[in-house]
Amino acid sequence: MLQADITNRKSLAMISSNPSIYEDNGATERSWLDQAGIMFDEYHLINYHVQKEDAQTIIQNASVIFLLGGNTLKQNDFLIEYELSESIKKSSGVVMGASAGAINMSAKWLCSKNLGYKVEMSSVYDGIGLDNFSILSHFDLENNIALVQSELSLLSEEINIYASNKDCAVRVKGDRVDVLGNVFLISNSKIQKLEETPWL
Repeated sequence: MLQADITNRKSLAMISSNPSIYEDNGATERSWLDQAGIMFDEYHLINYHVQKEDAQTIIQNASVIFLLGGNTLKQNDFLIEYELSESIKKSSGVVMGASAGAINMSAKWLCSKNLGYKVEMSSVYDGIGLDNFSILSHFDLENNIALVQSELSLLSEEINIYASNKDCAVRVKGDRVDVLGNVFLISNSKIQKLEETPWL
């Protein structure tokens, strides 16, 4: 599916989730694309070593924007500080996210210690808002359905939440939402496992 989606392969812009650490170089995520034979002419890693204005220019010119996995809160702070969300939303390129990156693509997401964050109080954060739903990734739903349902109940009254553990994907193109792997939909306080999209 990515082979078909990513037709322009001029440049890949990767946005760090731990922007103050230079070693966080996106090698893992880049290797996934390499293994699929998806190569780019240029690769850019956006972190604090890149000036804010340069980061925005890289985003504007990117064929693909990849929000890397890792620390959701640090990446969220970085997106705000560097004012990258609007540039990402206006991009004509493909936008992807892994783990923390996928969560930050959400319209809103819940930061709670019950969902694995090291915080005392639960807070709802604004994400980039590429679409009006939320993502919860890397959470063992099968063994914690009651916890997840109660924790996300209030937010699910406002927007749909796609929740997953691992080895899965949610793909949005226009009005169509495709699902690969075990993905649950939490909507209006109810939770249901989604049927996997029959991939061509």
